[in-house]
Amino acid sequence: MKISVIILNWNGKALLEEFLPSVIAHTPANQADIIVADNGSTDGSVAMLKEQFPAVRLMEFDKNYGFAEGYNKAISQINSTFTVLLNNDIEVTANWLDAPLKELEADNRLAGVQPKILAQKDKKKFEYAGAAGGWIDRYGYPFCRGRVLHIVEQDYGQYDHSADVFWASGACLFIRTDIFIKEGGFDNRFFAHQEEIDLCWRLRSRGYRLLCVPQSVVFHVGGGTLKVESPHKTFLNFRNNLLMVYKNLPVDRLRTVMRIRFWLDYLAMARLLFTGHFENAFAIIKARMAYKRLKIEYKPIRETNLSKTVVSFIPEMYRKSLIYTFYVMRKKRFSDLICNNGVF
Repeated sequence: MKISVIILNWNGKALLEEFLPSVIAHTPANQADIIVADNGSTDGSVAMLKEQFPAVRLMEFDKNYGFAEGYNKAISQINSTFTVLLNNDIEVTANWLDAPLKELEADNRLAGVQPKILAQKDKKKFEYAGAAGGWIDRYGYPFCRGRVLHIVEQDYGQYDHSADVFWASGACLFIRTDIFIKEGGFDNRFFAHQEEIDLCWRLRSRGYRLLCVPQSVVFHVGGGTLKVESPHKTFLNFRNNLLMVYKNLPVDRLRTVMRIRFWLDYLAMARLLFTGHFENAFAIIKARMAYKRLKIEYKPIRETNLSKTVVSFIPEMYRKSLIYTFYVMRKKRFSDLICNNGVF
């Protein structure tokens, strides 16, 4: 089979019941296999799938391996040319596979594609986790065409052109199966959050392209596994982001970036304290401590990444500070940021 659509699930029985029918309805059986990889759910997900969706292939894992290792394990068991990583809280639309597949077949250096991702609860707005494709700033802060920090834009067609991106969202990621495996897949120690950005940074540095193809549209609920205000989510985001920067940033910029990140992280912590989010503020301290502990173990990984880097300049990396531009310059839309960079 040319495509495997893999839905990773952990205690998402209600989400599967709601959204899996749209995947089945709009995914031709002669074009793609639909697979649910279950991460040790305890909510009856497996029994429900066997009873209500017997045609869907089921992978049962013995425990919750997280997003990163869960997908690594699932992808290691398939032999399709392309894999689609699809969240269990996504509603797909008619012909959603066609435009991404056409792009992937046209260019062997194109490693991954994401569709336009809109909010399932407000279908006129972009969705936070990916929108119309991801960028990153010089200090490692990710943002999207259609979403800058917490500001999410309305979709009125402003990003309805295919565009190269720095990272493609793991909420709905089309990727070449062989490249995913060859280039190391997801970092399983990330567990969840920003593992797709880390992978995409690795791919872009090694000369591959990533693309957003807005002719394909999906709707994402978002926040289906961890609550937005979860201190554990804050911990994972900050720890994984620091590890990602350390793993991938060139040597001539690393020290300066990490010094500035120290102050930016503690400013974020102070803001959380000021607004009464004490557990989230403490989670940032825990994240920085965890990063320091893991940094030694990641040194050989960093050296490998740098040795395989063939692209020194990635156009989809914003050369300024997103935090400064957003809070001081008051530029809160993607087009405001990137037009001034001359790259929109």
